[in-house]
Amino acid sequence: MKLLMFYTKEWWYKTAAKTLETVPDREIEEHMHDAVVIFFHSEAEDESRSESMCEKFVKNTKWLAGKFKTTNVVLHSFNHLSLSKSSPDFAKALLDDVIIRLERAGYTVMQTPFGYFNEFRMHVAGDSLAKVFKEF
Repeated sequence: MKLLMFYTKEWWYKTAAKTLETVPDREIEEHMHDAVVIFFHSEAEDESRSESMCEKFVKNTKWLAGKFKTTNVVLHSFNHLSLSKSSPDFAKALLDDVIIRLERAGYTVMQTPFGYFNEFRMHVAGDSLAKVFKEF
């Protein structure tokens, strides 16, 4: 599992192109202010340790959000952080579980549409912890 995390003053995205035939057609444009934005990449070896991956994903998200005193989170599937890739079904199930856990803990979660390329813009804060990479 790889997480590329940012604290953003502003995040905006718009769907650009569908990459998985199995997902519904969607045209979405959304934005969020004061948010932790996480580009995540699930790897093939993560599939055998799903529960552990979910717990670490949630823990790291809460940690960074706590550093900036925000409860806004954006999750974006980004399969460009490793050569190893999990199945799309596993990545989507993991993402769904992470969202449920974060929302239960009081976080507002925005997910970019799974199975899409997106146009995006983000204003990342200048603090040293505003840009963090985690691997587990």
